[in-house]
Amino acid sequence: MGRASLLVLILLTIGFFFATYNLVAMIMHYRSIGKWAHDDSDGQIFLDPVTEMPEDVKKAKNAKMPFHVALTATDAPYSKWQCRIMYYWYKKKKDLPGSEMGGFTRILHSGKPDNLMDEIPTTVVDPLPAGLDQGYVVLNRPWAFVQWLEKASIEEEYILMAEPDHVFINPLPNLARGGLPAAFPFFYIKPADHESIIRKYYPEEKGPVTNVDPIGNSPVIIKKELLEKIAPTWMNISLKMKRDQETDKAFGWVLEMYAYAVASALHDVQHILRKDFMVQPPWDLATGKNFIIHYTYGCDYNLKGELTYGKIGEWRFDKRSYLGGPMPRNLALPPRGVPESVVTLVKMVNEATANIPNWDTE
Repeated sequence: MGRASLLVLILLTIGFFFATYNLVAMIMHYRSIGKWAHDDSDGQIFLDPVTEMPEDVKKAKNAKMPFHVALTATDAPYSKWQCRIMYYWYKKKKDLPGSEMGGFTRILHSGKPDNLMDEIPTTVVDPLPAGLDQGYVVLNRPWAFVQWLEKASIEEEYILMAEPDHVFINPLPNLARGGLPAAFPFFYIKPADHESIIRKYYPEEKGPVTNVDPIGNSPVIIKKELLEKIAPTWMNISLKMKRDQETDKAFGWVLEMYAYAVASALHDVQHILRKDFMVQPPWDLATGKNFIIHYTYGCDYNLKGELTYGKIGEWRFDKRSYLGGPMPRNLALPPRGVPESVVTLVKMVNEATANIPNWDTE
């Protein structure tokens, strides 16, 4: 090799070193401040507390990493009709280009079979002992996953933890990358704002509170072997948090979500934060290239198409209006001016209810 060629090689090596150093420094910076960003317009690059690199580097184009879709549910009518809609859209999107959805399981934590066993692939597990959830039914979720993981034979290496009120908008690829699970960042999960409480469960020797991701357990795509480690800790911390009055008061209905975030951090598991994982009408106005609609919030509008959140609208869509049984078919579409995300949600619900046999069955 000539001296000129050797010099070029040395310069390239030095340049690569400093480029790598700067990348690592940026990653550590974003981890320390707990920020993330995602370019939803073209999806080419996103930053998050774990990693920063182009999507095409993180996953080979021809790699196929199917994941198993799992959701916990009860046998209440309110849970059943949501599961039926969710499963309908899973089947519609599962085999489309870009999808890496594998098998599906409804984890029924009511302790006994129900009338959807033949319609939706289901595994029955036990609820928590009477009184242990203190009326907070989602406390059964981690216990359900612990039981399911012990008894289930799952072909896929990855699992998507989903919920009944999820609707798949677009075919969902595996957003996880090896040992890094993928999760949706919730704006209302703020571990740093509750540091004194978080420290009851996540001691200082484990690291900064920013190690606790701003997430819940769903939606999360994670390696099965990682979830098997996290799930028992998640269950125990959920129960411990519920028994602690200060924690219960501070976290309220999202207590179990904080418990999953803390349990993951205790096992040194950090998540890739994907803002495009999910949209939540009425706050997210467009579905775009996102993957899931989460219809947890009520959508209330006047006839001018103006949001009246907190006040029952002249037009409304709220899942809580149908606690006792399935909603009617062919719901009225929103007034002109209502955001596309809400319109799409109602159209997708109407399509599902029109095509699911015996929809009026509780």
